[in-house]
Amino acid sequence: MRRAMDHYTPESELIAKYTKELKLPAVKDCLEDIISEARTHGWDHCQFLAELLRKEVEQRYENRKYMRIRKASFPQMKYLQELVREDLPADGRNLLPEFETLNFIREGRNIVMYGNPGTGKTHIAIGLGIKACMEGFSVYFTTVPHLLTQIREAKTDKTLQLLEGRFRKYDLVVCDEMGYVGFDKEGAELLFNMISTRTGTRATIITTNLPFTRWEEIIKDKVLCSALVDRLCHKAFMVNMTGQSYRVRETQKMLKNLE
Repeated sequence: MRRAMDHYTPESELIAKYTKELKLPAVKDCLEDIISEARTHGWDHCQFLAELLRKEVEQRYENRKYMRIRKASFPQMKYLQELVREDLPADGRNLLPEFETLNFIREGRNIVMYGNPGTGKTHIAIGLGIKACMEGFSVYFTTVPHLLTQIREAKTDKTLQLLEGRFRKYDLVVCDEMGYVGFDKEGAELLFNMISTRTGTRATIITTNLPFTRWEEIIKDKVLCSALVDRLCHKAFMVNMTGQSYRVRETQKMLKNLE
């Protein structure tokens, strides 16, 4: 084993070749350190091998976390620990500890956050999504307008069933910006059918700037609007995020500092 620490021995070259062939990069990267530790502590071969494999498993676990984050398509990285919690509206501040357990995902319950822009809805949604990725859940982030475009394109390409299958399987879907764009009847039906595939089995987070009493402004068909609200709200956490915009608050602080 002593010669394995020499970078140019035939054995070290073989190890580099085999670890590359077997796709064991962590073993390759930590080999010399583990050899040194094995000598220091007098490990036998089984202990040495177990530690090498543990390092590989840990690295793969970490890699999978960041792969899930990359695949989730978050528009930016916003972490829960970055939130100034005392500045959140009361509902958000009080319910966030419950949401951080991620039990709502395990129970297939929705979260609907509604209120004026700039109060932390998207930040909370992304932060929960990132935390879910780190804990092994599959997550997908989209805006409602983008989702509707995807659905329409899939319908045109006759791949709608495939899209619905992928959408249904995510442990958590975040649908941001409900209420910024109105829907015609076909759009409302397509969105309703897509969201219905997850009802009662998978968790969805919805952020919206409109209370439900105003959703008829964007979904003109009253029957569809009522049905969509019913599906989204069944056993959901309803979070009133109405409050002062953090952007307004930051502007006020900046102006005060200039006085």
